[in-house]
Order: sequence, then C-alpha cells, then structure tokens
Amino acid sequence: MPPGRTTLDKTPEHTPLMKQFFAAKAEHPDVLLFFRMGDFYELFYDDARRAAKLLDITLTQRGSSGGAPIPMAGVPHHSAEGYLARLVALGESVAICEQVGDPATSKGLVERRVVRIVTPGTVTDEALLSERRDTLLLALSRGRSGYGLAWADLAGGRFLVNEVAGDDALEAELARLDPAEVLLPDEEGWPPCATARGGLRRRAPWLFDADSGRRQLLRFFGLHDLGAFGIEDRPQAIAAAGALLGYVEETQKQRLPHLTSIAVESSDGAIAMNAATRRHLELDTRVDGEQKHTLLGVLDSTVTPMGGRLLRRWLHRPLRDRGVVGQRQHAVAALIDGGEERDLRERFRALGDVERILSRIALRSARPRDLSTLRDALDMLPDVRALLAPVDSPRLQALVDSLGEHAAQAALLADALVEQPPVLARDGGVFADGFDVELAELRRLSTHADQFLLDLEAREREATGIATLKVGYNRVHGYYIEVGKAHAAKAPTHYTRRQTLTNAERYITEELKGFEDKVLSARERALARERLLYEQLLDELNLHLESLKRCAAALAELDVLAGLAERAQALDWARPELVDAPCLEIERGRHPVVETVREEPFEPNDLVLDGDPAGDRPRMLVITGPNMGGKSTYMRQNALIVLLAYIGSFVPAARARIGPIDRILTRIGAGDDLARGQSTFMVEMSETSHILHHATAQSLVLMDEIGRGTSTYDGLALAEACARHLAEHNRCYTLFATHYFELTALATPGSGIANVHLDAVEHGDALVFMHAVKPGPANRSFGLQVAALAGLPKPVLRQARARLAELEQQGPAASPPMSPETLDAPQQFGLFAPSSAALEALAGIDPDELTPKQALEALYRLKALS
Repeated sequence: MPPGRTTLDKTPEHTPLMKQFFAAKAEHPDVLLFFRMGDFYELFYDDARRAAKLLDITLTQRGSSGGAPIPMAGVPHHSAEGYLARLVALGESVAICEQVGDPATSKGLVERRVVRIVTPGTVTDEALLSERRDTLLLALSRGRSGYGLAWADLAGGRFLVNEVAGDDALEAELARLDPAEVLLPDEEGWPPCATARGGLRRRAPWLFDADSGRRQLLRFFGLHDLGAFGIEDRPQAIAAAGALLGYVEETQKQRLPHLTSIAVESSDGAIAMNAATRRHLELDTRVDGEQKHTLLGVLDSTVTPMGGRLLRRWLHRPLRDRGVVGQRQHAVAALIDGGEERDLRERFRALGDVERILSRIALRSARPRDLSTLRDALDMLPDVRALLAPVDSPRLQALVDSLGEHAAQAALLADALVEQPPVLARDGGVFADGFDVELAELRRLSTHADQFLLDLEAREREATGIATLKVGYNRVHGYYIEVGKAHAAKAPTHYTRRQTLTNAERYITEELKGFEDKVLSARERALARERLLYEQLLDELNLHLESLKRCAAALAELDVLAGLAERAQALDWARPELVDAPCLEIERGRHPVVETVREEPFEPNDLVLDGDPAGDRPRMLVITGPNMGGKSTYMRQNALIVLLAYIGSFVPAARARIGPIDRILTRIGAGDDLARGQSTFMVEMSETSHILHHATAQSLVLMDEIGRGTSTYDGLALAEACARHLAEHNRCYTLFATHYFELTALATPGSGIANVHLDAVEHGDALVFMHAVKPGPANRSFGLQVAALAGLPKPVLRQARARLAELEQQGPAASPPMSPETLDAPQQFGLFAPSSAALEALAGIDPDELTPKQALEALYRLKALS
C-alpha cells in the first residue's frame, strides 16, 4: 500500500481497479493478497515487494494510481499452487481474491472477492501439504486451572481437544503435536513455549471465551448440548475449540462438513514425554533436523501416506492401556503367522491418500483423479475383507467391520469416471461415455464436427473448382473457408468475407455459420453439463462421508499394522510381554537406529530393573565407562524399546517383559537455550528439576552426566543428591550414567542401586570399545585416548599426559579428587581428602616403633589436624 495510506482510499485520482484492490486489502491488512487479473495473480505495493523477496520473482512498476507508479509482482494462475506452497512453508498467509463476475457479461470492472485465506494451519490442497506429516491448526486458552487446547487437521478431518495443568504439560503437548499454526489470545504472560513458535497468530481475547465458544460449537454441529462429545466439564477446551472454529470459518469462507465431531485426547491415557525427552530420543527428527536416521525413519515402512501419518501419531503418543496395545501386538503377530501382511501391503500400493481425498470431497475441492483414486480404493475393499477374514485377531476383525460396505459408491464411481480422468474438471472429459444421455448427445455433436468439415471441404472444392480450398477453425474467428489470393476471384457470391490474410481470403457461409453455432454451443453445453454432473457426484459422496471416513481410518491402521509386521520380520524383532507386575526386563536389547546404520554387528545388552521395593533386584543402575563407550546408546535403546512396546510394535530384543509405565523422562546432553536466556547448565538443571518433580515409581528415567556443567565439587554433590532422591523418593526405573566414580559407592545392599560399566581395551595405539554392559564399576575413562581419536594436536596430547602424570604423582592435594583418569591410581582419596598437615604428621610416624599408648596419642593428634 502507498505510504501513509492506511484505510480504503476513495479519492478520484485512483483507478477503479486500484480502489477495488484497496477495498480487499483493507479487509486483510496482515496477509499477502493474491489479486486475480486474467491469467495471473498480481500483488501490489508492499505485498509485491515482500513477495518478490520471498519468492525470488521480478518486482516491476506499471502504470500509476494516485499519481504514483504501482509496484507489482505476479504469478501465473495455473501454477499458483507452487508459489503458495513456498509461502506457507515460510509461515505466510495469503488471501485469494478471485474474479467472481463473468468478464463476458460484466458491465465495467469485473467483481472480485476474497474467496479464502490460505494459512499454514488450514491448507488442504495436496500440493501445499506434507504427505506424511499432519498439518495442524491449534488454539490455546487459559484459566485458573491451566490451559485448554483445541487442534484441527482440516486435511484429514480431525478435531480434538485437551486440557493440561501447567506450563510443563503445555510444552509437552506442543512438542507432541508440533502445530503449523497457533492461535493465541493477544494478552501478556504466555509462556515461551507458546509464543516462540512459528506460525503464531494473535487474536482478540474475547474470541477465547468459554460461553461464546459453547454457542459457536452448538451452532456448528447443530446440537442442544455438548454432552455427546464429553467436553461439557472442560471450559478451557471449549473456549479454545470455539476460537479455532471461528478462525477456520473466517479463513475458509465455506461450510466444513467433514468436521463432524470433537474427540477428547486426554493426557492420562498416554505415556507422558516432555519436550526434552522427545528431543533426546530423536523420535522423528534429529537435533540437526535430519529425519532419516531416527526411530520413525527405521520404523516407517507404511505404504500409504495416511498410514505414515498415523504411525507418527502413535509414536508420539504411546498408550498406557495395555488392552489396546496388546490387541495391536496380537494383530501384528497374526499377520506374521499367516503371511497376510505381504499380500495386504501389495494391494495397498495402489491405495492412495483416501483420508485427505475425502476431506477435499467435503470441501468441494477434489479433483477428478482424487475421485478415481477413491474408486480404486473402494474396488479393493472386497479383496481386503476376503484376505483378512480367516485371520484370528480381534483388532483386525474390528477393522474389517469398520471398512463398511460401499458397493453402491464404488459402482457409481466406476460407471461415472473414465479410466484415467484429466487433472482438472474444468477441461472436461471426466465422465465415461454412456454415463449421461444428455452429455453423450452433446459430445456426439462435438466429436462429429471433423467429419462434417471434411465432407464440406470436398463438396466446396468440387463446386468451386478450387483444388486448394480449405475449411479450418481458430479460436478467434471460428470456422472459415480459406481460398488463396490467386483463386479469390472464383469465390461464389454466397461466400461472405470473414478475414483477409497476406496470401489468402477467408470466408463464411450460412451453412458453415449454422454448423459453427451448433458445435460451439454443444461444446459449451457439454462442459456445463460435466460441471453439473461433477457437483452431483460430490453431493452423492458427501451423503456417505462419515462411513467413508471410518473406512479410511481402518485402511490407515491396517497399513500401520502390516508395516509393523514387515519391520518385525525384516529386523528380527520380538513380541514384548506387557505385564501387571512392576518390572523392566530386556534380554539382548539393541538400539533400533544405531543397529541399522552401523556396518559392524551391534553388541546386544540386557537390562533388569525391579519396581518392587521389597525385591532384591535394583531399580537404578549407575553406569560408568569411557566416553564413546556406549553409555548413552545403552540408555536410549532401552527407552526406545519401552516406547515401541507401548505403541503395539515388536521390539529389538530377544525377549522383553515390561510392567506399567506412566512416563519416560530423559536428561541427555545439553545446550544453551538462547531464546530463554538460559545457559547450558541452567538447561541441564531445569530438565533435571522436571524429572525430580514428576517421576513416579512407574516412570523410566534416563540421566546422563548430571553436574558436568559446573565445578567439580558442585557437580558431584548435585549428581549424588539427584541419584539418592531418585532412588529413595521417586523410586523410579533409573539409568544413571556418570563419570563421577564416587557415585559407584551408592550401590550398597538394600539401596536398590547397582553398578554396571562399559569397557574399552587399548591395543597398541588404538582404543577398542567393547560396547558390552558388565556388572560393577569402570576403572578408567580413557579421556586422553578418546581425545586422540577426535584428532587433538599431538603437542596438546603430550602436554596433557605430562600434566596427568604430575597430578597422579602429587595425589589429591593437587588434583581434583573426581578426575576420571586417576580412578585406578592407588593414592586417590575420596571427595573429602585429609589436610596436608595431617599427611605430613602421618608420614613421620613409624607404626612399628610405637607403644599402644603412643599410637593412641598419635591418633588423637592426627584427628586434631584433619
């Protein structure tokens, strides 16, 4: 918009077109405006400058309005989706202002209106979506008891809500859902986990009111109360859901028939994982942003995009309900035993993304090839039912029932559509010959035009004696008879001149004019008839939308279960045993990701932890050993095995017996959090604090190198206090890796703590890591050897070895008592070493020369000096 122009400009110096633009822009000042002009979407003024930078398109100036040139940038209408996808990926929103009037009949300027607003969280077009990741719009509200969350997947037709109690729980939910766009009341005091996200939209606070939200939901769903959804007693969730629904209706500017209900996704039903845990375990994204070498990267062998999205949701929400999880595992085992997973997966390769296709059908944006994909999917259902009928699995049979009977819709689509429909419905050619009598007649008139023209050309050549006479057609002038200049004098009198060319004259006759009117009218009427038939087809499919959505959900879950069966066989995973007794027993466990990327064989390891306070097995393992020895890998692999077990998957182990788990909590690695102004050590302590406050006797806790971010004495003191608190108060399953050798003293009888270690062996100049977990503490850290492997300059290593030798010779008076390199030095003392005066006095005593009385007196003197 020009400088200083903040409202609709009505001054006469602006052109009518620019006035139309300013009117649309005034309604949508905060988003880019795609203004339709013929075959292009144009952007003007600041929008043009911004889009030119974001899209790397040309910024031009054409014409003037208001006495100044108009900055412009444009994108072709037919390829606008690609540009929209790039803008949405950058977090931008775009208002689409279309020509809603007919240029052929409009008097003056064609009417234009914003028909929808494309935002990162509301996209439904296939080209704008990530195929295997949900695109979520999320709204937040808050009250005295906590936060309300509502989120919608418009492309998949899901609408869900939840309520959480505090900032930590809110951060965990945001990390799990990873929304593309967040709606937030324009108020102060929101935690950084909400305000620091991309795609943030500040909205008026009154839009997040529970009472108005309830009215909004009742109106949208046509209900008298919300009891059927189970959210009547969740006012903050209702407030968030109302705000979200209002935003969706505002941006989409149409009905949303595919949002048919609201589901409550309670946090109590899932194994809790905070944001740090998800980050540390690298479930679907590594710290560097890479996604291939993650748990999802290894686990996802689903065939369809909707199956891939469902598996991602399962992975981020392992269930505590062992009944549901057990049914999934039983289904996986049944598919393996009967071999049906191979045939099922082979059939699904032609399935397509039925879930998102149904949403586009509901939104009336489905393309012809969406419908042909749905047709092929419905044709496949009888074969899927027949394949799974003999399989003994309650869950599989329930899914077969959910597929439903859709023979009528399958037959309708088979009769209606050609085998390979065009990309766009506007081009025609969507419907099969014989599907509609009126369309068939209109097509016959169009398709027989070529033969009529050939016959007419032959007759006119014979009648005029002009052998070079031609009958042709172009889009500008229509049908014509063309005669070369040399024969123009032979043209009959009933020929009417239509166009003069350099070397020819073109004519029209009454017969040809009548034929032209008939054919062109037939083509236009055929396209209009196809548009009507297409709308009727969408209407018919929408009548069965709910049952079709259940079918799509069942197909997605079948794809996931078949994929898990394939992974279990391909990777040699075993079915875990989920039991009521508190225990965590893993035999020959492996890290699912590390195992797949290593060229060398992976060394499996056992884990046995007992949740029974009266049991004789430990609840905590203190893990020592060298850097790069595999401590972090060992800890992570056991957490991932537990997580896999509770999504219904088989696990990378020879055997696993796992009791109830309510949380997985980790503190592994750390870095500065610049957005919150937190140092590395503050991040470490914040994560540790969360664990100490939330871990229960049913939680699995991974603690790696607590206290390494501060001074030696402070770090050791904190590490020991945290370990004792976890063992004595939280009483959780704990894997505690450390280089503080003093912590191995915690493993006393009755403490519930045991020591294990990973070892390494020096072979010449090489260091060989054994990767095997063995009982007892380690005796060396091999810090200098690992530094050499990292490529430290040799002078630095020589100086370090010399200094280490000095410290070991001087003993604890000169060396910090926790130095890992001196753990095996015989002169090492504990944390609280005796004073140097006491040591000197002790050195002057010859025990063989002392009488008992003198020895007692010497002891008193030493005590006074210490």
